[in-house]
Amino acid sequence: MATPRTAERRTETIVTVLNDAFASLMERDPAAFRTKFRKMAADPHSFYRGTACLFYADVTRDPDPFCDERSGRIWVHGDLHVENFGTYLNADGRMVFDVNDFDEAYLGRFTWDLQRFAASLALTGWQKALPEEDVRRLIGRYVRAYLSQIDAYRDTENDEDFALTLGNTEGPIRAALLEARGQTRRGLVGGQTLVGEDGGRRFAEHPTVRQLSKTERAKVARAFEQYLETIPADKRHDRPLFYDVLDIVGKSGFGIGSAGLPAYNVLVEGYSQALENDVLLSMKQANVPAVSRYAEDDSIEQYFENEGHRTVVSQRALQAHTDPLLGYTSLDGAGFVVAEVSPYEVDLEWGGLIEPDEIAGVVDLLGRATAKIHCASDEDSDQDLVDFQVEQAVADCVEGRRRELVDWVTDFGLGYADQVREDHAHFVEAFRSGAIGVAST
Repeated sequence: MATPRTAERRTETIVTVLNDAFASLMERDPAAFRTKFRKMAADPHSFYRGTACLFYADVTRDPDPFCDERSGRIWVHGDLHVENFGTYLNADGRMVFDVNDFDEAYLGRFTWDLQRFAASLALTGWQKALPEEDVRRLIGRYVRAYLSQIDAYRDTENDEDFALTLGNTEGPIRAALLEARGQTRRGLVGGQTLVGEDGGRRFAEHPTVRQLSKTERAKVARAFEQYLETIPADKRHDRPLFYDVLDIVGKSGFGIGSAGLPAYNVLVEGYSQALENDVLLSMKQANVPAVSRYAEDDSIEQYFENEGHRTVVSQRALQAHTDPLLGYTSLDGAGFVVAEVSPYEVDLEWGGLIEPDEIAGVVDLLGRATAKIHCASDEDSDQDLVDFQVEQAVADCVEGRRRELVDWVTDFGLGYADQVREDHAHFVEAFRSGAIGVAST
């Protein structure tokens, strides 16, 4: 148990880090941050999900015993926790289970993704009241699966060969893929729109939807036109009417990480003028990635036009066969990411995962999926910030030290989960007292 003075200093650190990361967004939309912080107050894992900035403030203070110049500067997800995995329909038309949500992606140490996931898994195990030894074994399995897939990439010339699909998964992951397979664009779009008397489709009224003035709509429409130029040539639809805009609305109600960030939904024509082919896109302002605040590198910052560009480049560098509608634009001087609101995205359901043996099969696949994002990029990823084989760089750093890496990541995950539980209690008290500044209505 921390001494009162130690607890006070840690609380000061938490408040300072959160204010540094979110002050401008809090000022812009205090109501959104009251919602965000109250969601974070619910439990330690929710707090952890919303505080990647605190994680990097902590882990960047210490040297890393496993990273060198190359493996310490690869594309990383940046916010890898147990709930950032799910399904998507890739550009090849296959249902794939993979890492999702690339908002925090950046360049850094390969170990950061392993550490962040390990602490998340330890928190999840604690919430399920699993014995510490079971949690330790689960984290170890995850890291060993990661290393096994690193080896597999070293042994193949085609980094895109490996994918978690309906054909090679089972249990909860296959269940998620089957659920995604049963979804339809028609069902998704139909639930958020209506057909008017003129026969055209438009967005329906909803508490999370905001109608735009003519001026704002025109501004968003211009930004959308700019976005079209960022779609890779081989992924652009050859039917010009596909991108015809039918309606635009302001949108709120995204996850914990998007509080205070402007967003819009755009309805486009799709493959034909048949109503069932309409497609829904999101246009969301990209945020500054947490890791970039603590691992500053001018050569990285100068590489990107804006944070939207950074997010898109990162996703293409981390994911094979990305969404063919993925692109970016700018609006009011800020970068925005544009992507399909896909009906085929189903998150892994952890609520039903109770027994360690069942969880073990899942974390084996998640370890492999983590190696995949580090090693396999989209064919349209034309970035040159990482111009070497990541799998070889990682393998070189852990040569003869694999068991040491497993123990190091495991010890970190368990220890940092303990820290997060203490931090959560400090955060709740600071928020309730108004120390963070948005608790009152």
